[in-house]
Amino acid sequence: MVLSAAIFITLIGLIIYLHFVKVDQESLLVIGSLGIQVTSSYASGKESTTFIEMGQVKDVVINEAIHMQKVIYYLCILLQDPGDPQGVSEVVPLFQSSKPRLDCLIEVYKSCQEILEQRKTAPQSSGIK
Repeated sequence: MVLSAAIFITLIGLIIYLHFVKVDQESLLVIGSLGIQVTSSYASGKESTTFIEMGQVKDVVINEAIHMQKVIYYLCILLQDPGDPQGVSEVVPLFQSSKPRLDCLIEVYKSCQEILEQRKTAPQSSGIK
């Protein structure tokens, strides 16, 4: 009886882990005129999507952290502070589960910077005709 209860609890824990914790795939979609979409696909098939409007994005940076005698690099979106144009209101880390290597992060970073630069240099439509 105790053994079957332990097996049942283990199976429930495994299902919860697969459904809520185990990220299978992470993706980033950047559209200069709209914003940035971050999607996490879990092992259970569940997807979690976050959208950040381009007007909120101040910059995209590669940050570093020290964890267990290792330097870990990760990509972050800096959100603009509405009260202070020079300030940052929030740092949103990307690819937290997959932890790609630095050379992969640099490629994504360059692509993001290219899109952000196009957005800055594009003429702003004023809506007045």
